[in-house]
Amino acid sequence: MMRLLHRIMLVGLAGALLAAPVSSQKPDDQIHPRSLELMRQGETLLAEGKFVDADDALEASLVVDPRNRAAFVVMARVAQKQKLFGQAIRFTNKALALEPRDLDALAVQGEAMVELGAVPRARDNLAKLQKLCPSGCRQLAVLSAAISRGPTAVASVKPPASPKTN
Repeated sequence: MMRLLHRIMLVGLAGALLAAPVSSQKPDDQIHPRSLELMRQGETLLAEGKFVDADDALEASLVVDPRNRAAFVVMARVAQKQKLFGQAIRFTNKALALEPRDLDALAVQGEAMVELGAVPRARDNLAKLQKLCPSGCRQLAVLSAAISRGPTAVASVKPPASPKTN
């Protein structure tokens, strides 16, 4: 009888320990306040033109809470300012993996695609935005203007006149 009681107590204790972390988890729509604070700090640094510091603050924001998709979008904007358009697309892909209907992520990704010369893919993002906000929204206007303008950074780089030989 004593042996059975000890086993029952051990199973009960193990079950209680395993259930404790589950009860303390937050829903996906609640982002850690420290993560939001670091993200706002990163936005401020981006506005000041301090790209490395902004990137550091945004990375710290994502370490605190990796579900902060707005931080991914701001990181994409930092990458765009540094003309790292492929990296901007990767960051927006991470934001869109968390929420496929994120208007800011779709617009920033479309802008980066335009800069890389992938205008048809940017038009796909424009079509998604038109479905998500049929009455019009800021993101729709920004992406539409970027597509109309065309690539600016990539177009200014001229290829070499003749191919190099080894």
